[in-house]
Amino acid sequence: MVYSLSFSRQAFKELEKIKEPFYSAIKQAILHLTIEPRPKGCKKLKGRDSYRIRTGDYRIIYKIIDNLLIVEIITIGHRKEIYR
Repeated sequence: MVYSLSFSRQAFKELEKIKEPFYSAIKQAILHLTIEPRPKGCKKLKGRDSYRIRTGDYRIIYKIIDNLLIVEIITIGHRKEIYR
């Protein structure tokens, strides 16, 4: 099954700020989530109903809505700033 993508306003703005070559890697990782929303290496975050994947020094935090087949990208950021 193929999931559709949804971006929060915050995640969309953060993605626009990221420069190459990180932008392409993050874009590929996000597109892969439509095929496999729980890839190897993803982690369920404590205290929230969301997951995290790593792409280099960046983290993508997202929520999976299985009954609607949606992956909602909540936030994207550098590893030093994402968990604040």
